[in-house]
Amino acid sequence: MKLLSFVKAKASDLFGLIKRIPLVIKLVIVVALAAGVWFGRPYILATSTKAVQYVTAKAEKGTLVKSISASGTITSGNSTSINTKVSGVVETVYVNNGDAVTKGQKIAEITLDDYAKERQSSAWVKYLEATEAVKTAQKERVSADLAMWKDRQAILDAEDDVNYMNSHKGENPDTKKAYTVNEETVIVKTLAEARLAFTADESKYVDAGADISNAQTKVGSTLREYQENSSTIVAPASGIVSDLTLASGFVVSASSTTSNTSGATIVSTQSIGKINDAAGQLMASVSLTEVDITSVKANQKVTMTLDAYEDKTFTGKVLSVNTSGNVSSGVTSYPVTILLDPVNVEIYPNMAVNADIITDVKNDVIVVDSTAVTTTNGESSVQVKKDNKVTTVKVETGISNDSQTEIISGINEGDDVVTSVVNATSTSQTSTNTTSPFSGLGGGSSSSKSSSGGMPAGGPPGGF
Repeated sequence: MKLLSFVKAKASDLFGLIKRIPLVIKLVIVVALAAGVWFGRPYILATSTKAVQYVTAKAEKGTLVKSISASGTITSGNSTSINTKVSGVVETVYVNNGDAVTKGQKIAEITLDDYAKERQSSAWVKYLEATEAVKTAQKERVSADLAMWKDRQAILDAEDDVNYMNSHKGENPDTKKAYTVNEETVIVKTLAEARLAFTADESKYVDAGADISNAQTKVGSTLREYQENSSTIVAPASGIVSDLTLASGFVVSASSTTSNTSGATIVSTQSIGKINDAAGQLMASVSLTEVDITSVKANQKVTMTLDAYEDKTFTGKVLSVNTSGNVSSGVTSYPVTILLDPVNVEIYPNMAVNADIITDVKNDVIVVDSTAVTTTNGESSVQVKKDNKVTTVKVETGISNDSQTEIISGINEGDDVVTSVVNATSTSQTSTNTTSPFSGLGGGSSSSKSSSGGMPAGGPPGGF
């Protein structure tokens, strides 16, 4: 009883003390308590749980293409330039743009100035000398061939003499006496000489063939030089004439430079048009790294795109692979020549090209997204989802490209293969009360309406 009386007395003193506190201080206490309750309590009103979700895709049968990407340029276009080095006045033009011409057909006649006439005469002489060199090389080859036959007969005769000497116990048929040392030496040396003569003439025969090829090459180059300096301009190839810039009375000028080493005057070639060949084949050159070059071989199919034709895809094949490589700044690259299939658009030399060289194709195989395959210590596996359960399955893989991988064994067509795993967050609300802790002070909810009044005249509620 004494304890209860003591508690009541202390409570009475506390309430008395509160009544004596000024109204402003009471307001401050109320605000502080309300803020403490609001901000001190756990304000995360939701509990989060993480649920694992699997993204799957079905294993399907299809065609898997493996390729190597490379970039380069067009090295030869499907047009041939009409070049000339002449200077003078155009006398006659025989064709117009759009006309079809054959190789060697006349394009135009030029009345040459004196300097151009000199160059034409000099080029013609060089052409004649080249044709004579071909005939000389052909004659030398025939002579070497004849000498080889004579040498062969001389070898046979010398072999007969050696065989007779060895089979008749050294008796000379001419003297009916034993061969002297000198006679035996002459017979043996004659055979050796005949064999050496045959070898020498055989080399002349082989070299004569190379001389003929070299002379014929010079004939071609001197002929082109003559044609570029000739008053008669002819078509260098068959096709359709385009970009022809000649007209009767037009003055053609030639530009020249002086060689720093020889001091000779070099006349520059100028293009006056071109011959387009729609059926002509184009070539491109791309560079590969030492990692990729080992997978590339002649006749592999190639798909290409050009910046000039973004909406078109071109096809072709690998024509040759330069395995010698080029080294620049310590980096080795290997040029690959690609032969394009016939095209129906204008493609010019030095156009940029992006190529995909197809190195392998597998048809009717099971393929999955490459992200589904995990390889550890040389063993590959995938996750398969079945009946809402996910299991890891070991697989044997085949070829792959940037996005797909061939599965040789381990799973079947139609299996749901996990391609990725995501963590989805689910939220359950424990409270939906978002009322401000100060809303009761103004007689209304700040989240639903504005209070137009202030504090009630009787002071804060709650029995203070």
